[in-house]
Amino acid sequence: MEKKINLKNLFFIIPFLILISISLVLMYHSAFISNIYQNHFEKQLTWFAIGFIILFLIKFFPIKYLFKYSLFLYIFNLLMLVLVLFIGKDINGAKAWIDLHYFNFQPSEFMKISYSLYLAYLCSKKKFYKWFDEIKFLLYIFLIFTLPAVLVFLEPDTGAILFYFIITLVLLWNSRIHKRWFLIFGILVSLLIGGFFYLYFWQKDILINLIGTTFFYRVERLFSLGNGMQIENALIAIGSAPLFQLSLTKTGIYIPEAPTDFAFALTSNVLGIMGNIIILLAFLILDYYLISFNKKIIKKEYKLFLYSFLTVFIISQIINISMNIGIFPIIGIPLPFISYGGSSTIVLFIYLAIIFKSQKKEKETIY
Repeated sequence: MEKKINLKNLFFIIPFLILISISLVLMYHSAFISNIYQNHFEKQLTWFAIGFIILFLIKFFPIKYLFKYSLFLYIFNLLMLVLVLFIGKDINGAKAWIDLHYFNFQPSEFMKISYSLYLAYLCSKKKFYKWFDEIKFLLYIFLIFTLPAVLVFLEPDTGAILFYFIITLVLLWNSRIHKRWFLIFGILVSLLIGGFFYLYFWQKDILINLIGTTFFYRVERLFSLGNGMQIENALIAIGSAPLFQLSLTKTGIYIPEAPTDFAFALTSNVLGIMGNIIILLAFLILDYYLISFNKKIIKKEYKLFLYSFLTVFIISQIINISMNIGIFPIIGIPLPFISYGGSSTIVLFIYLAIIFKSQKKEKETIY
């Protein structure tokens, strides 16, 4: 039995370590070729070290209290989202980070954890006896979604809002609420989107008056697929890369924000197309392994929390890679365990730590 468990855990350990190794290679390359990224290798190594410490320490922590007191975590993160609007560090036009000297703390990333915990707890405990109970519950969910979404929109951080929204839909779908509300919601959203596109393509003056110039140009940027130096250089880097190479000291095709948003294209510069293929295979194996956790988890709130993590993890992969090949707007979604970033990396480790702890038999975890 023990051999089977260890063998199965290799489906997590090997691709996980491969992704981390590729990330460190990319950060070493970035630090070598540019002073802008000089500390990226050391910092990324630090984030991974902290992440592994979290994976180890979670064994001694009763995670039921994280769910029980998740409202307080949610409120704390709301306060951090308010605080960042006043004292946040402006990076590339977004005021989304609090400067802690050695690294920048991004509250919108940590809100994913507290929001997932609180929403999973609510959806697992709530029972409905009348349709009016469902309406009250949905209005409350709308409130706890809107508060962080509005604060993050002011930064702005479009990617985080997208994740809050999708997490909400996924967890509500797996709750006890009647599915008719999704049909009603889908009809309303379709009408709103249809009206928006009508104004965008045929009545732009009216749309600008309604939403303002700043937001309008932000929307226009989202629709500019395939335009701009970032996308063009990313496509050139991927398209011109050899099958295999190891280029730690050569600049290659210059890609703005390569270690973060365009780490997948940067991989082509450093490791060639084989590096991209290895990343894709590693993600496929990891996704399959983590999806299989659904059978290992009994408690409803733990199961819903797993769904929220899978939402963040898998959609991040899809969107980031789609951004890199020019078929999705650039909205600042990092590639999990590859892109540079302390907050996003540590949040993923916290997600994993809670999920591993929530299995049926804790002694069968990978630690």
